[in-house]
Amino acid sequence: MSFDKLIKSYSRPVDVMPVSISREGTLKSAIKAILFDVYGTLFISEAGDISVAKEWADRNITDITGLLDKYNINIPSHVLLKEFFSEIEKGKKRLMEQGINYPEIRIEEIWKKVLGIEDMDRIKDFAVEYELVVNPVCPMPHLEEMLNGCRGKHMPMGVISNAQFYTPCLFTSLLGNDLTGLGFMDDLVLFSYVLGYGKPSLDIFEKAAGRLEEMGITRKDALYVGNDMLKDILPAMTVGFQTALFAGDGRSLNLRSGDRRCKDVSPDIIVTDLLQILEYI
Repeated sequence: MSFDKLIKSYSRPVDVMPVSISREGTLKSAIKAILFDVYGTLFISEAGDISVAKEWADRNITDITGLLDKYNINIPSHVLLKEFFSEIEKGKKRLMEQGINYPEIRIEEIWKKVLGIEDMDRIKDFAVEYELVVNPVCPMPHLEEMLNGCRGKHMPMGVISNAQFYTPCLFTSLLGNDLTGLGFMDDLVLFSYVLGYGKPSLDIFEKAAGRLEEMGITRKDALYVGNDMLKDILPAMTVGFQTALFAGDGRSLNLRSGDRRCKDVSPDIIVTDLLQILEYI
């Protein structure tokens, strides 16, 4: 199922927000693989992350009302949002009761319950458009050049990201190729909606480390790039990856300065432009 036209219709160039952090640091050793976060790292995300946050929905309540009209859904927007976030919490609670830390729901199943319709194609269309209304995205500056450079140097690339079914479509629609075509290795693409759990769970990073080791690459020779100290740098560092904090956009940079869990966490390097990554390969 293609969402190409829909994604392109909502995507527009957005300037990054400046930050007061400078590039710094050195890697411990040469890297043999590189893995990325998606939202706020590879793509500018106006909400700063993949969004199910109520505050972002509330900011776009008029557009959501228009979306409901477009899909002929006769539910008041405030009722829809209340039920939507309630179902998300219920779904995560059920998974936590099964012993899953940092559980991830499948957003299409949530919308199926909320909308009360059975047509999954219609549900997915609505889910994609809702996300694009609430959290429009566009490629981070120099993303394509950086990926081309990594691919040209035969650097194994992967993704560890909180995501939903439409996340892979962003690459196809906005970069003109799917993940494999862009140089990402299938075994190194780990999305939360597929696994049922997400960042900052150590399990998703351990799974990536295990797959790297099956390829003959030790975890200390892999670099993980992300914009969030808690969800990205802390778990990547804990499992033994080298880490790069991406500080290229103020709307998504999350230093977690008030979070005690990040008190003693520091990345190996800080980069302020994706092109800088090529200098470490």
